[in-house]
Amino acid sequence: MITIKLTLGLAILLSGGFYFSNQTQAFTSDQESDYLAVAKVTQEKTPLEKSIAEGKEIYADFCMQCHLVNGKGDSNSFPPLDGSDWLTKKETQSIHAVKFGQTGAIIVNGKKFNGRMPPMGLSNQEVADVMNYIRNSWSNKNSKMISLEQVQAVKQ
Repeated sequence: MITIKLTLGLAILLSGGFYFSNQTQAFTSDQESDYLAVAKVTQEKTPLEKSIAEGKEIYADFCMQCHLVNGKGDSNSFPPLDGSDWLTKKETQSIHAVKFGQTGAIIVNGKKFNGRMPPMGLSNQEVADVMNYIRNSWSNKNSKMISLEQVQAVKQ
């Protein structure tokens, strides 16, 4: 009797495993390729999104130490990037500061900052990427992308 129950149980277990292992056949190759096409489209990023993702890493490596993780600076030596009117109103000067460093007084959100930001040695693409990151982080939202060509056009 025990042998019959074991045999029956084993047969049910194996048939269930066979059934579930063949469920992948429920998709035809056309349905599967449609699914993969939709999945691929939803994973692709816009050029701005790609640039922002690259810029986030650059910010963490070069900018976060002074401007902090929240982009607020220290309100004494390092100006805020979050909500910065200087960043939005002075696009070319902002690119120049990231590309070549910044010396001399600037007014950010009505407050004077007279620190020194050394040049970071970033490539033109890295400058564009970090600019796109800071212009679209925290409370900043700017859908106009800083291009490689814009950065290349900014000279010392």
